[in-house]
Amino acid sequence: MAKPSPDLLSELDVVNSRLEHAAPVEILKWVFERFGNDLAMACSFEDVALLHMVHELRPDTEIIFLDTGGHFHETLAFAARMEAEWSLRLTRTTPGPEADAWPCGTDRCCELRKVEPLRRAVQARAAWITSVKRVDAPSRASMRIVAWDEKFGLVKVNPLAAWTDDDVAYYLTSHQLPEHPLWAQGYESIGCAPVTAKPQVPGDRRSGRWVGADKEECGLHEE
Repeated sequence: MAKPSPDLLSELDVVNSRLEHAAPVEILKWVFERFGNDLAMACSFEDVALLHMVHELRPDTEIIFLDTGGHFHETLAFAARMEAEWSLRLTRTTPGPEADAWPCGTDRCCELRKVEPLRRAVQARAAWITSVKRVDAPSRASMRIVAWDEKFGLVKVNPLAAWTDDDVAYYLTSHQLPEHPLWAQGYESIGCAPVTAKPQVPGDRRSGRWVGADKEECGLHEE
C-alpha cells in the first residue's frame, strides 16, 4: 500500500481549503492538471451529472463500474447505453470467487463485491474521483474535497461533496441529461437490487438502501 509523503499531505490540505467553495468543474480541472491520466473515476450510473463533467473535460478518462453481480437489470442496461452513446472508456470489475459465499445482503458482500474489486482496479493509479456528497449520509457530512485515501492508498477527490440533491437535479435538467430509469418508478437511491427499495421515510432518499439492515455505508467511503 502506497504511503503519502509529508509534502503531498501538505499540498492536499492547501488545495482542499482552496477548493472548498469551488464549482465541481473547477475541482476537476485541478485534478486533471495535477494527475493527468494517472487517475480513474468510479461511477455507479445512479446519476450522470459528474460523469458528464468528466466526459466534457477529459473524455478518455477511465470510468470504473463495480459490477457486483446484484445490480438491477435497469442499471446494467443504463450503464451499457451510456457507454455506447458517450464512447466511454469503461472498466467493469467483477467479484473474485471468494465472493460466491457472500451474496448481496450478507455480511461481507460489499467488502468482496465492491471494496476489493475497486482496490484492484485503482492499485496503479495516483488518484480516483467519486460522486459522493456530504448530504448523502451522516457518515459523509465532514467529507473533504481532496484527501489522502488510506484504504486504497491514493488521492481521493470528491467534486460534488458540497452539492445537494437539488444541485444534481438542476444540472441534469439544464443539460438535458438522461436519468436512471428506476427514478421514474419512485426509487431515489439505487444500489444492488436485493437490498434496495423505494424510500421508506419521506424526504430521506437513502432510506431505501440496505432496508432491514443496520448499515449506512458499503465500505468504499468509510474513513
